[in-house]
Amino acid sequence: MLNPAGPQADSIFGLWTYMWIASTAVFAAVMVALAMALVRGRRRDAPDVSEAGEGRARRTIVVATGITLAILLATLVASYLTGRAYAVTPESGRPLQITLIGHQWWWEVTYNDSLSSRSLSTANEIHIPVGRTVVVKMTSSDVIHSFWVPNLAGKKDMIPGYSSTMWLRADRPGVFRGQCAEFCGHQHAKMALLVVAEPPAEFARWYDAQLADNMPPTDTTQSTGKNVFMSHGCVLCHTIRGTDAGGRVGPDLTHLATRRTLAAGTIPNNRGWLGGWVMDPQGIKPGAKMPPNDMRPDELQALLAYLQSLR
Repeated sequence: MLNPAGPQADSIFGLWTYMWIASTAVFAAVMVALAMALVRGRRRDAPDVSEAGEGRARRTIVVATGITLAILLATLVASYLTGRAYAVTPESGRPLQITLIGHQWWWEVTYNDSLSSRSLSTANEIHIPVGRTVVVKMTSSDVIHSFWVPNLAGKKDMIPGYSSTMWLRADRPGVFRGQCAEFCGHQHAKMALLVVAEPPAEFARWYDAQLADNMPPTDTTQSTGKNVFMSHGCVLCHTIRGTDAGGRVGPDLTHLATRRTLAAGTIPNNRGWLGGWVMDPQGIKPGAKMPPNDMRPDELQALLAYLQSLR
């Protein structure tokens, strides 16, 4: 939030800065007034009940009340302007349309296009082009979640059976971490995602690559790994486009190897962690829907070779 990368986060940062300065000034003024009252009180032998003393006290109360009302009014105006800037979607340009669905405990991301052949699904990682408005339509499949990427925008709740919309925009490239901001169960703390903001040309290359079906295995080890995937429970929950795997319970794995993390930002996406996740997901993320897998070491190595080829 203190390092904004888009107009919405910049508005929130401005409001935060104003409130921090105002709160600090009020706190300092109250402490100074309290100290002055204590010093003056110690110098007097008896309370000042004279007419002049009551007049000074009355003027002090009037001034303090006026300053308080002015600060509250300024806060109201600043909050209103921030909320208005946050809520109104810019009309210029053609926004990128994304549907986001929260699951316990991962994110399903769908890019919508007027041509169905150019729509695609991925998980736990959102790529966006720098400088282009992104409209995110969101809901939840189970409990209340909340989408929050502090560098780009404020949080928005995702409620089962209800659709809500927000927009965001990144004005500079970067990888920005997001987090579910509404307690959603046992692994709420491990429901993160990454927003990758990249130049438009780089985003277009990523998008075209994601549209493609997976490449077939290029050697016998990967072919064996594919057979392991298809003959174990993996195929019941995951999709790999271009194969018979069409499960929708877990994330789409068509381009798994291109993602930076696994298990919704819980662990790095490398061979070691991937092997640990396949064999014992409950040891890494207790309560996750993915069950442990029982397979021989040679089956696991072949499966890892196949999964790491999904680029």
